[in-house]
Amino acid sequence: LQWSSPPEAIERFKSQEIRFAPPQFYELCRLCNFSSLHELHKFSSDRALEGCERWMPVMLTASDGYVQLLPGDELYPEDPDYTGEKKIIMSTDKKVEDLIKEGSEFHRIVIKNMNNLAVYVNIQAKYKHRNPLMINSDCSDYSSRL
Repeated sequence: LQWSSPPEAIERFKSQEIRFAPPQFYELCRLCNFSSLHELHKFSSDRALEGCERWMPVMLTASDGYVQLLPGDELYPEDPDYTGEKKIIMSTDKKVEDLIKEGSEFHRIVIKNMNNLAVYVNIQAKYKHRNPLMINSDCSDYSSRL
């Protein structure tokens, strides 16, 4: 095991040294908002009593990848299948890039393959939380020093 800052972990993921699932990529992108451990601690202390939201991603299969839709995304269903009992399958013949070009309200993780993830968020986070930085695992454009 080796300690890694969020940007370092993302770099190690990009170079395929380590693997993590899309939810962990999302949270690492959220941690990239903070330039220090002190800043993260202050943020978590300040918002501790605000509450939290529990949600389930909904998978949309596109012609060239997958999109995990999260609450607030314009494509997120009104009545998501939280248990899997309804066997709802969301799919489109569109490419992931077209879904992004055509959209306006994003809260999603785009999965081209398990080493190519991207987070797209432009909605207001609830409970004074911070949205993840919009990071694509193909490029390095973050400034966290955690």
